[in-house]
Amino acid sequence: MRNHLKFLYEILADDTKRKQYDTWGSTAEQMGGMGGASAGGGGSGPQGFSQHWQYQSTIDPEELFRKIFGDAGFGKGSSPFDDFAESNYGFGQAQEIVLKISFSQAARGTNKDVNINIVDTCPKCRGTRCEPGTQATKCQFCNGTGMESITTGPFVMRSTCRYCQGSRMYIKHKCVECEGKGSTVQRKKVTIPVPAGIEDGQTVRMSIGNKELFVTFRVEKSDYFKRDGADVHTEAAISVSQALLGGTIRIQGLYEDHTLQVMPGTSSHTKIRLSGKGMKKVNGYGHGDHYVTFKIAVPKHLNDKQKALAMAYAELEEDTPGQIMGITFKKDGSKAATSDNIELLEAIRFAIGGKNVQKTKNYTHTNTADRLSEVKKENRHRKRDEDLSDGEDTKLKNKN
Repeated sequence: MRNHLKFLYEILADDTKRKQYDTWGSTAEQMGGMGGASAGGGGSGPQGFSQHWQYQSTIDPEELFRKIFGDAGFGKGSSPFDDFAESNYGFGQAQEIVLKISFSQAARGTNKDVNINIVDTCPKCRGTRCEPGTQATKCQFCNGTGMESITTGPFVMRSTCRYCQGSRMYIKHKCVECEGKGSTVQRKKVTIPVPAGIEDGQTVRMSIGNKELFVTFRVEKSDYFKRDGADVHTEAAISVSQALLGGTIRIQGLYEDHTLQVMPGTSSHTKIRLSGKGMKKVNGYGHGDHYVTFKIAVPKHLNDKQKALAMAYAELEEDTPGQIMGITFKKDGSKAATSDNIELLEAIRFAIGGKNVQKTKNYTHTNTADRLSEVKKENRHRKRDEDLSDGEDTKLKNKN
């Protein structure tokens, strides 16, 4: 800096150098000695021009790279072409973010608050670009026009004033926080609206101040809902009784619960459609559909009464594809169940009636309780006879 000021003082003090500088933009010494011996000692050519030109660039290579490639790591501080200053939060405003949302938030839509980098008015100078207590003055170099004229021989070029950068005001004491630019990179909370029906991986564009922000949504998978575009699929478990006799069940929907009618004789994997109860269409009008698949929940463990009922039903079942465990066929083609709890099975047979009831004696009972009492008495007699038979066999073996 000191050498540069010394060079400028020498030009202003010497009328010849000043005239050369105004005409050519440099002195004869910088161009290699116009009209005299060259700085390198070479001889003079025709009309006094040196045959050996010596050129010394006055362009800072670091500044040249910054102009070509921007502020990509060359030097420190903010780029002279940016209208804001860097800060501890980063070197610029956020351009793209990834936002994670739940399945329910994607279906219904919501607002999410996130902290991102934005360019905003400097909190210290409040946009004045001056240090607190000082103010800008009219630029004396361009006389407040924001433009300067450079005369090079017969040409006159106008460019932005190098002192006020076209602002027409000269700031002697620039704000340290924003480097005299009036704006800085700041960390602030921004509310991002989530459109209803947004899909995983979809990107939307929104305006943040004078800049644009691209938001990519990542939707978490749901354990209950399965999405297919604007349609959703769920499964609903029904009991064996509901599948046989029909009934109603209540399921969870995207926006509200639904009560569904189960028709008698519903098979497993029967699918029904709830029109307009799916996701909202982001790129269109209306909603998708909600598909519900019924699945029969078969109990894994049965108590004695349930097993006896199942056995009695198996005896009455027709067109069985195969064989049922515990069910045998008699000579007349009818079915007979073998159960450990024969009393309950006999009582159910008696209550049901019909040709499949096994009759060992002619009973004239009027209710199931009497029949169950008689069956129990028969079982006790049969067990006693079996015990006596086993005892006689034991005595016979001992005698032998």
